[in-house]
Amino acid sequence: MADTPIVLVDGSSYLYRAFHALPPLTTSDGQPTGAIKGVLNMLKRLIKDYPDSPMAVVFDAPGKTFRDELFEQYKAHRPPMPDDLRSQVAPLHECVKALGLPLLCIEGVEADDVIGTLARRATEAGRDAVISTGDKDMAQLVNEHITLVNTMKDETLDVAGVKEKFGLPPARVIDFLALMGDKVDNIPGVQGVGEKTALGLLQGMEGGLETVYADLEKVKTLGFRGAKTLPKKLEEHRDQAFLSYKLATIKTDCDLPVGLDDLDIAHPDREALLELYRRLEFRAWLSELLEGSDEGVDDVAGGTAAPDGEAATGKAHGSAARRDAVILEQAQLDDWLARLEDAEAFCFDLETTSLDYMDAEIVGVGLALEPGEAAYIPLAHDYLDAPAQLDRRAVLEALRPLWADAGKAKVGQNLKYDISVLGRHGYEVAGSLDDTMLESYVLDSTATRHDMDSLALKYLGEKTVSFEDIAGKGAKQLTFNQIALEQAAPYACEDVDITLRLHHELRPRVEAEGRLAEVLDTLERPLIRVLSRMERGGVALDVERLHTQSRELGKRIGELEEKAYELAGREFNLGSPKQLGQILFEEQQIPVIKKTPKGAPSTAEAVLEELALDYPLPKVIMEHRGLSKLRSTYTDKLPKLVNKATGRVHTSYHQAVTATGRLSSSDPNLQNIPIRTEEGRKIRQAFVARPGYRIVAADYSQIELRIMAHLSGDKGLLEAFAEGRDIHAATAAEVFGVALSKVSGEQRRSAKAINFGLIYGMSAWGLGRQLHIDRNQAQTYIDRYFDRYPGVARYMERIRSQAAEDGYVETVFGRRLYLPEIHSQNRARRQGAERTAINAPMQGTAADIIKRAMIDVDGWLERETIDAMMVMQVHDELVFEVKDSEVASFIEQVKGHMQAAAELDVALIVEAESGANWDEAH
Repeated sequence: MADTPIVLVDGSSYLYRAFHALPPLTTSDGQPTGAIKGVLNMLKRLIKDYPDSPMAVVFDAPGKTFRDELFEQYKAHRPPMPDDLRSQVAPLHECVKALGLPLLCIEGVEADDVIGTLARRATEAGRDAVISTGDKDMAQLVNEHITLVNTMKDETLDVAGVKEKFGLPPARVIDFLALMGDKVDNIPGVQGVGEKTALGLLQGMEGGLETVYADLEKVKTLGFRGAKTLPKKLEEHRDQAFLSYKLATIKTDCDLPVGLDDLDIAHPDREALLELYRRLEFRAWLSELLEGSDEGVDDVAGGTAAPDGEAATGKAHGSAARRDAVILEQAQLDDWLARLEDAEAFCFDLETTSLDYMDAEIVGVGLALEPGEAAYIPLAHDYLDAPAQLDRRAVLEALRPLWADAGKAKVGQNLKYDISVLGRHGYEVAGSLDDTMLESYVLDSTATRHDMDSLALKYLGEKTVSFEDIAGKGAKQLTFNQIALEQAAPYACEDVDITLRLHHELRPRVEAEGRLAEVLDTLERPLIRVLSRMERGGVALDVERLHTQSRELGKRIGELEEKAYELAGREFNLGSPKQLGQILFEEQQIPVIKKTPKGAPSTAEAVLEELALDYPLPKVIMEHRGLSKLRSTYTDKLPKLVNKATGRVHTSYHQAVTATGRLSSSDPNLQNIPIRTEEGRKIRQAFVARPGYRIVAADYSQIELRIMAHLSGDKGLLEAFAEGRDIHAATAAEVFGVALSKVSGEQRRSAKAINFGLIYGMSAWGLGRQLHIDRNQAQTYIDRYFDRYPGVARYMERIRSQAAEDGYVETVFGRRLYLPEIHSQNRARRQGAERTAINAPMQGTAADIIKRAMIDVDGWLERETIDAMMVMQVHDELVFEVKDSEVASFIEQVKGHMQAAAELDVALIVEAESGANWDEAH
């Protein structure tokens, strides 16, 4: 036999198995891709394992085969192919062809029979054959020259492997299937004969179906359970058994329009794969393809030096050639300064020692004016043998007027970081700001990543050099000042060149989509400077108070541990799901309400929260978890985040993270500090004002409900807000059928849960769980709510339909949220998208409003001589530090500015108070 086997891939088998076994994936426009990725993974593995083997991928063709003529009910019980799978077939076929693999899909012949025939022909031609499949039926084909491999299970079956797996040699697999049948293909088999009985029969009779039926009396003597009554069953179903044998037999003599000569080793079509990987959003594969596409092309370090300190570089990762200038001489700098002076816009990027804008030192500056040409000015590379560099202060001073020129647009990626670093060093960046991260975010906020490397891959089809490529990883990672210019300069030049090219690609896309340019230009871009100022200003912390709170929490956590041991009857690790599950569900016999994907009883937070309503130990565990998280996340951590130079905490706000447009923050995460618990409020007490100042907190009142009233136009809601009624009490009066003056506190709390629950798409089951009532009662409340507020019901139906038609929803100001799952055939995913469609316009509009308010208030504070600064933004709230003597005037004015941030059909109301700390200001 030839050294390289022929490889035959059962594409149909792998397609179904990948679809059902692997997590679902979709592209940003809703195309399912999970099965495609699963099958391609297997094919890539096979190509790697058998690089010199002729190969073919075989799929079932639609239509009937000879088995349907033998048995009308063949495969009759198979459900139709799910739409989410059907939509993946055509793109998968495209990918297979682009990989350069022959794709066989032969009408009237099942894939198994095509594979069986080609495998037989291979062995007749003196070749071994490898059949890649997950289908047990194929085991019948195995012999000394035909082997099965299953890449999903990393399993290989030769003759010995089949015997070990099935307890039978390959020649008896058909008999085995004929006796036990196959529910998937609706092969009837012998009624009452399962896997164990079929195996016992064939092993005991030492032969196949013919042997069994030739001596049914011997069957009685085989000794396994039920053997004595088995002959009667076999006789009754004799015809079915032999029909099943024919149905289970893979044909190896089909008349095929293809032969072995049509098989070939993989000859990938790079351009086709690039297009497909982009379209299907297989970014890792796209990156790998680009990474390996131009091997051997020199980078700057190995390139040919060009005149005047420049280097001609064909980028190692596939882009067009770019000219890089490494500016080490004053004459070079002067030339670039003159060009920058004449330019209307330029792209810049700082290379620094740290991602923390408060600690980062400037190592160098990257500049670009036109795509394909970039410059890097090294300023503080201090590795051994580093070349002499221009004076950092002198260069930054030379760049100062260019950064400060309001007539020049500045282009960058995550410009807030660069502006914050420059601002901390005393340099202002004025003029229009074009941030590619925000352009991508506004274009599609549901995209998971908006970093430069990901955007270059997605929009330019280019693999960029990552920081880890030149700096290394982990504890030994170099800082930028330690990286040699031969690597640092191409990296820095690539940053600005790619960023400028992305801007030219993304800005037109934003302008082409609805009102997205307005969102970008009036909200996101102006907010960059606002956030930079707020971050650099920071907020004061009472560190001693936090230390005291940590000690108090530690004491309470210890008490809860002892209480948990007492309730459990023994000591255990409260952080171990396994130990906790054993105690709750085995020792205490608490009912299991949910299991993990691996089948173990779940001890997730939502499960414990539900169990805590009825059982004391879960309640103690929940309190223990909550307090432990508060201590580790805030009371222990916050003091470590105080900047030594300023004595304040400087959080980082992120504009391009949440899908709805809301800001998020980190180090510390201000959004997650609890407000409804005493312990959470104590943490807020540690956020204080400096001496002579007060904290002012200004919060939009019920903003999302007001936006719902505006969007739905519901008469009842509009009237309630117009008349200044307590909206939760008003809802309670409507739902519970009582006078407004008679609404109890409990009824108001229930109405509040209904008001907020329904705008978040809460079901009757969810509402019932929250209110501790049965589902039917909760449904009654929901029905009454929609009876009293029919405009809300109409809005919800309208937005669902609109989302299904457009694939996205919009805020009042035009921000879009795309809903790739809105057409999913998976009911749960589709309903999740519908809930998002209802809620996103409200959350997104609220986010837009507070951003508008921040921009307006920041401008007001800059124009006026008020001694106040914005220090935090949390949810629907702005927090300020204000001079004692100006607090009263400030509160009235800031409320006016915030309430004027949007004109809706209902008035926006802002509540503002002051205090020595954040908690007191509520």
